Amino acid sequence: MCGIVGYVGLKPVADILVDGLEQLEYRGYDSSGIAVKTDSKIAVYKAEGKLQNLKDVLRAHTSEITTATMGIGHIRWATHGAPTVVNAHPHTCNCGSLVIVHNGIIENYKELKEKMEKLGCVFKSQTDTETVAHLIAHKYAQTKDLTKAVSLAAQEIEGAYALCVMHNDLKNTLVVTKRNAPLVIGVGEGEYFVASDVPAIIKHTKKAIYLNDNQIATLTPDSLKLINSNGEELSPKVEVLPWEPVALSKMGYKHFMLKEIHEQPDVIRNILFGKLHTPAEPIILDEVKLTQKDLKDLNRIQIVACGTSLHAAMVGKYLIEQFCNIPVDVEASSEYIYRHTVTDEHTLVVGVSQSGETADTITAIKQSQARGSHILIITNRPDSAMARLADSLIPVNAGIEVSVAATKSYIAQLISFYLLALYLAEAKGSLDKSALESFKAEMMLLPQKVEQVLGTTDDIQRCARVYSSTKDFIYIARGINYPTALEGALKLKEISYINATGYPAGELKHGPIAMLDETMPVLSILMNGSVYEKLLSNSEEAKARNARMIALTNSKDKKVEELFDNIIRVPDVQELFSPVIAMIPLQLLAYYIAEFLGKDVDQPRNLAKSVTVE
Repeated sequence: MCGIVGYVGLKPVADILVDGLEQLEYRGYDSSGIAVKTDSKIAVYKAEGKLQNLKDVLRAHTSEITTATMGIGHIRWATHGAPTVVNAHPHTCNCGSLVIVHNGIIENYKELKEKMEKLGCVFKSQTDTETVAHLIAHKYAQTKDLTKAVSLAAQEIEGAYALCVMHNDLKNTLVVTKRNAPLVIGVGEGEYFVASDVPAIIKHTKKAIYLNDNQIATLTPDSLKLINSNGEELSPKVEVLPWEPVALSKMGYKHFMLKEIHEQPDVIRNILFGKLHTPAEPIILDEVKLTQKDLKDLNRIQIVACGTSLHAAMVGKYLIEQFCNIPVDVEASSEYIYRHTVTDEHTLVVGVSQSGETADTITAIKQSQARGSHILIITNRPDSAMARLADSLIPVNAGIEVSVAATKSYIAQLISFYLLALYLAEAKGSLDKSALESFKAEMMLLPQKVEQVLGTTDDIQRCARVYSSTKDFIYIARGINYPTALEGALKLKEISYINATGYPAGELKHGPIAMLDETMPVLSILMNGSVYEKLLSNSEEAKARNARMIALTNSKDKKVEELFDNIIRVPDVQELFSPVIAMIPLQLLAYYIAEFLGKDVDQPRNLAKSVTVE
């Protein structure tokens, strides 16, 4: 889940690398480093901790790197070895002539390390990556051809990797390759950029080449040669990037997370645009390629996802079963891929991922695709590996999300599931016209209702101040908002480090109620609808155990004022759409609590946004 950058051209390279790493901090921030080609050597600079520490190191070496025009950089999320300077990338061979940066995991690194040690290599770090540096250096000593050396080494490597390699013998040459890890090449005038993700290069170019697995690109300032694993030359496909540099700005907000929460009304509008015109017109999902025969033969749906996307999938299950009467299973991708799953050509498999690069989910959809299932991908990145594997696609159009904690991408995934469920219902004829029109009309009102929530945050901030000192937190809900409770608890855990747990409210009395006393806050997602009275009763049970009670509600019921210590009110909404409205205050509650505690909101400890390792 690390971030890599590279540059070869005519401009001073150090600032380009450091700026690129800054845009990739969401991928990891345990340690960082760069390597640049000077007149006589490759100079390597590393630092433990945040990127600012590397900037401090580089400030002392400005004179020796000013003229360098080729280099590679890395920002790390530790997998093998602690986040120390020695374990930080770039890694070198013993003589320091060959340098690499790596994103991914080398699964057979122990066997390779043993082999290289027998050849005389001395290892300095605890990383899997250093093994690859020695391996490529050994191949280069035999061939004197860096591209060939990378190709030969790749044949021995098992696992996932994106690699960027340079050698002191070659003044203006980078070699890059990938397998099951993201890598993009930015195309400039007399220059090429390499990165794990678009934000690192979007300031410099809007032209890009996405490498496919096992392809190798050799870059110089004025040339790009692309080959496959057999050494056959390929014609690169240059694409136009869909992003704008302004997306990387906080636009006056204190944190990216707060900015991205406030972008959500427009995110909903963006995803509905072109798909839902009026309540009377059918939903248009041009990139969903399910035929009438596919729908007729469909007997089940499986949704695979991780983290926040898994919670969106749980709402999706509720909607599809409610609207379409099709059985839906939801499972964490990390579990799905390690057991026998019953999937065939009559199964629609939906993969959900913000980044489109989530390793577990990619593996799950590949397994299902091999069994003949139709693959539908819901992702924020239509340029991602998952999107390229898809038979059908729903791009969520949330724009670049910089903060590690997902907010606007979650809401966009929810809206995608509403669209998909209604689209399937229209195709199957499982809902009558008046119900369809009512649901679509409500969906079109959601942006304004989210704006209402964002316009009145006093209750949320007041609640955050009251409960910011708590050590534990419980969220309860029933029905379609049980996933909302899980996601609300996850947001609080992620950025404030408070132990928060979401429960189906009816399960509270089957064990968790033992934890309740005057120190425990319980937040009830108490939305008008079919389970309102039941959830009110569950809240009364918690109150009877002296729990500190918070209501997130659209109810005007006087019982709410009598029962709860704090109330967060939201606009009225149909029950089936309440997860969208209810989630916004929970995102803000987590944000304000983390801010009051002085936490690093956008880059919480131990986390990375794009999880590209299993």
